[in-house]
Amino acid sequence: MELKTLIAKSKYCNSLTEYSRRKTIPVKVGDILIGGDNPIVVQSMTTVDTMDTQGSIEQCIRMIESGCELLRITAPSIKEAENLRKIKDGLKKRGYYAPLVADIHFTPNAAEVAARIVEKVRINPGNYADKKKFEVFEYTDASYQAELERLRDRFLPLVKICKEEGTAMRIGTNHGSLSDRIMSRYGDTPIGMVESALEFLRICEDENYHDIVISMKSSNTQVMVQAYRLLVRKLDEGGFRPYPLHLGVTEAGDGEDGRVKSAVGIGTLLEDGLGDTVRVSLTEDPEFESPVVRTLVDRYRKRPEISGIPPITDYPINPFEYNKRSTIEVENFGNSNVPRVITDLSTLESIRESDLKNVGHFYLPELDKWKMNDLGCDYVYTGNHPIPFMLPNGLKEIQNYQIWRDQEDKKNKYPLFRVRDFTLRNDFHPKMNFLLVKDVEIENVLPLVKGRNDLVLILESDNEHLMAALRRAYVTLLQAGVELPVITKVAYDITDQDKTMLYTATDVGGLLIDGLGDGVMIGTDKQKLENNTSTLNQIKLHNSVSFGVLQAARTRMSKTEYISCPSCGRTLFDLQETTAMIRKRTDHLKGVKIGIMGCIVNGPGEMADADYGYVGSGKGKITLYKGKEVVKRAVPSEKAVDELIEIIRQDGQWIEPDVTD
Repeated sequence: MELKTLIAKSKYCNSLTEYSRRKTIPVKVGDILIGGDNPIVVQSMTTVDTMDTQGSIEQCIRMIESGCELLRITAPSIKEAENLRKIKDGLKKRGYYAPLVADIHFTPNAAEVAARIVEKVRINPGNYADKKKFEVFEYTDASYQAELERLRDRFLPLVKICKEEGTAMRIGTNHGSLSDRIMSRYGDTPIGMVESALEFLRICEDENYHDIVISMKSSNTQVMVQAYRLLVRKLDEGGFRPYPLHLGVTEAGDGEDGRVKSAVGIGTLLEDGLGDTVRVSLTEDPEFESPVVRTLVDRYRKRPEISGIPPITDYPINPFEYNKRSTIEVENFGNSNVPRVITDLSTLESIRESDLKNVGHFYLPELDKWKMNDLGCDYVYTGNHPIPFMLPNGLKEIQNYQIWRDQEDKKNKYPLFRVRDFTLRNDFHPKMNFLLVKDVEIENVLPLVKGRNDLVLILESDNEHLMAALRRAYVTLLQAGVELPVITKVAYDITDQDKTMLYTATDVGGLLIDGLGDGVMIGTDKQKLENNTSTLNQIKLHNSVSFGVLQAARTRMSKTEYISCPSCGRTLFDLQETTAMIRKRTDHLKGVKIGIMGCIVNGPGEMADADYGYVGSGKGKITLYKGKEVVKRAVPSEKAVDELIEIIRQDGQWIEPDVTD
């Protein structure tokens, strides 16, 4: 299908310029309603052994008190499914009535038991009726249909129980666990994820069972966003009911990386008005997940209905496939260059050599030389406070035009113009100039910038609908045929670190997912900080988050990526401790992706695009992977990290860490 035809059919949300939540049918889960006009529901998942009744109860209570409304618990076999009743009864005795969700993968009989006990059952289509062998099969139409009949026979008993008991269901597709049947016909693709869910959804609809929530989870944020958008379109085209959506980025990791990655995927979809219940999957204790979800969703509860942004009637972007906006190259911006990081130092009245360590550039006095780590920014914006010393190689400075014009040495210094100055000047840098443009100025700027090849735009907005306003400005540039590189600038009048990283990941990451943006800049112009130390800490955060957002959106890989599951009752080792240990030994391997999975359910499939894998396979035993291929089985856990490093070494991907870091 031609791109123009596809885009004409690309409606997947109510509006691209105003927050308008997709209208869905409500699904009752205990006393909670998911979808309809109801608030977005916060959920999380326990990490203790399901057979540890008291431990599960205590953890559930901590989760509820942290803001969790829906509690998911794994039930890998019938005994765990039956124990859900004890957990449920124990919570009620303590005065807690939050609905429970049984998490099922390979065991339909456990699902059928759980469906009579808890309020909701989650099944994974790729695991529920299929044994994944990572083999390629050639299916005729007849053999494919026979597989669907087998699936129906396997799944139908659960559907009937859920309908009889009033139990809700989540059909939860995971990118890494698509069945061999789906893989043979659709490949490892977003449309394959959607079709995997629709196979099961058709069976439910045939039985007139509609208490269903659907998810399309992936560790790859581009794949995840595309899959949800495709799902909405396919539901509409296929005449299905508008079922509620459960949002999540699977195996997001921990700390700042896990939060940023989750927000890039989840935040992008929330901006689209998609999502009725959310879980952030962090490799941390589950009570730390719900506050992150709250921060993400509360932003939309408080957002004004009217944005004042001109509507987008024809979106010149394919929202189901990543394509970077076509741009010319200006120095090292645009075209095939990776997105650049500009870190704002303009609130520092005087800048010392030691201050640059906060943006990844370290001066070593004893050696009289500079060193740069993986988060060394490309440019610093100093505004009216120029740097008084020679910059290290690899770092260049942007100054306000009025300061730059009086500089003698302009080799590594570039001017930044406001629109009002730009129209009055003709003394430009011969190679590269920066123009700061607000979204509301974009139409007036078009005649000034067309035909130039020495200009990089820095795009910002004061609109509360920040991502939508910036997206509209990008569309104006696309429609006008302007191919200058554009830096997305965001600024927030907050000092809360979690909000800074989550909002930036949503607003910048959502644009990057659609191929919009040649760099990122987090402004400090709205910051009100108490002292220089606070300012430097905020600058360090902004620099780190900028790189994190680019990595999470899969547009610039600057550090090791850990695809680590959030743990659950199936986990065979301490995920937090193990992830920290592996991170300590490998976090210098720039661009390498390492999957850390607690059990085979979250094994080679779930870490779909990891380069190497560390998977629990038994008590104290680890299976090591290269891609999806098993390299070593039953490795004692005390030796497993060394063995993992040896596999990386033999593969030619290992470098020794720099002891001066």
